[in-house]
Amino acid sequence: MFGWFQGALGVDEAAFRASVYIAAVARCFPGKAPGGGDRRPDPGEIERCRTYLARETEILRPDLILPVGTLAIAQVLGESPPLVSIVGTVLRGRFHGREADIIPLPHPSGASPWHRTEPGRTLLQTALKRIAAHPAMRSAIAGVSVRGQHAE
Repeated sequence: MFGWFQGALGVDEAAFRASVYIAAVARCFPGKAPGGGDRRPDPGEIERCRTYLARETEILRPDLILPVGTLAIAQVLGESPPLVSIVGTVLRGRFHGREADIIPLPHPSGASPWHRTEPGRTLLQTALKRIAAHPAMRSAIAGVSVRGQHAE
């Protein structure tokens, strides 16, 4: 995922993390799935973490939200439409009472080929261009160089 942002925004992972707030739907690692990979948090785990996201949204007042993967998309949009219908779009919505632009992204997992095959590849590039052009993102990364240092 940070490679996506480096290509689209010209900032490396350290600079992105220093400039953009990142939050997970579930704060505690849910453990490994029986078949391998990480286990998807259950509804109870998500619900117990909801207050964290609500408070953070209230404090930070984001103008742009980037839900990554179907779990985050469902939490932000209240539903999980097919990725092909929402990746690459800019939606306007409310998240924990805050009106914001929402640009959904696929999960960068190596287990999913969605973002590496068509139409996912093209839709991801469209989404990244829209993120790079969004005023909130431009403001967040203003003055940050690719090495994570502030530009002189």
